[in-house]
Amino acid sequence: QVQLVESGGGLVQDGGSLRLSCAASGRTFSRSRMAWFRQAPGKEREFVATITSSGSSTNYADSVKGRFTISRDNAKNTVYLRMNSLKAEDTAVYYCAAVGVGDFGSYRYWGQGTQVTVSS
Repeated sequence: QVQLVESGGGLVQDGGSLRLSCAASGRTFSRSRMAWFRQAPGKEREFVATITSSGSSTNYADSVKGRFTISRDNAKNTVYLRMNSLKAEDTAVYYCAAVGVGDFGSYRYWGQGTQVTVSS
């Protein structure tokens, strides 16, 4: 079982930066692919970024590539999302997700989300 708790969301001006954190409980964090998703009002939840269990490989949605950076600290059981050059269209609830064990498979565990609002 993995529990995920996001933090770091808030209100920021267009062009600003935020860093989201996702703290995970459970002993399998270091063996789990992790990801960030987001859901804007009236829209489907969409993929933002993912990182392998070792942190050696990352992947991003085209809409955030070059602006967002996903990273992890397995010693702290935490995954991060650094967001730079934020735009109004980045406004959404951001969710952390974990596969559980391994780098393949569906995301079985989800956090409760943290709101990010970018004012133009």
